[in-house]
Amino acid sequence: MTLLSLSNRPAGAYPEPGYCTRITVTACCRIRTLSIREDLLVVVRQGRKTLISATNSLQAGRGKGLLMSRSTQWDVINDPAGAPRYEALVLAFADDLVRELEPTLPAQAIDPPPASHLLMDEELEEAVQRAAAFLHSRSMSVALRRHRLMEVLLLLSERGHRFKSIQCQGWEERIRRLITQHPQADWTVVTLARHFGTSASTLRRRLEGSGATLAALVREVRLETALTLLQSTRHSIGEIAARCGWESHSRFSAAFQERWGFAPSVMRQQLTQIG
Repeated sequence: MTLLSLSNRPAGAYPEPGYCTRITVTACCRIRTLSIREDLLVVVRQGRKTLISATNSLQAGRGKGLLMSRSTQWDVINDPAGAPRYEALVLAFADDLVRELEPTLPAQAIDPPPASHLLMDEELEEAVQRAAAFLHSRSMSVALRRHRLMEVLLLLSERGHRFKSIQCQGWEERIRRLITQHPQADWTVVTLARHFGTSASTLRRRLEGSGATLAALVREVRLETALTLLQSTRHSIGEIAARCGWESHSRFSAAFQERWGFAPSVMRQQLTQIG
């Protein structure tokens, strides 16, 4: 559920505040070691969602919510659980929006948990629906979309739920966000260094210092983007493969199954069944 990148959105007077997407599947689906890149609010509309980590397990059914903090990792099970399909609405909050809210929070506020249950009341549900409508409307200004998402964050904070902003974004995350803008591009250390205004040798040292490799980052971003597109769009598997940098349909399918534990055709079939 590393959904569409914030940087894929058009620029405006403000940075994009977040995004909204709907996830639907018709059969129980387990996604392994899903890394969360943005702070998320997930509202389950049908079925049941389960989050599993090495130390924790959470579950939310119809009408319930889950808060998921960025930079955490989960096995995610989306299960229709007797309903015709699993369906969830996902709101993602940009870090600058979370940072803007922090000065208004009590000084003694504790750090948020990696994930937590959320009881959806009528006021919060209405705010979520307004935010979703504004995020889907391209005629609305970025400022208005920020306002709607901030309303949701404020309501969450009044109910004792908060996210924590990133104080210092590391090089791995900066590079990842840039790659997400154009996952199909032929990324090299030289092109990345040019973008960041540094030398290729300096960027290599920074990557080595983070314990990451450019090839691994590009591959993970491409597979995360493909997972999102398969769950939330009607694009063909071939088109998704091309958008994510694969020229070969078969190689894309093999890489996808190796990473996520199921073939892209399985999820595409589920969406076809939804109609």
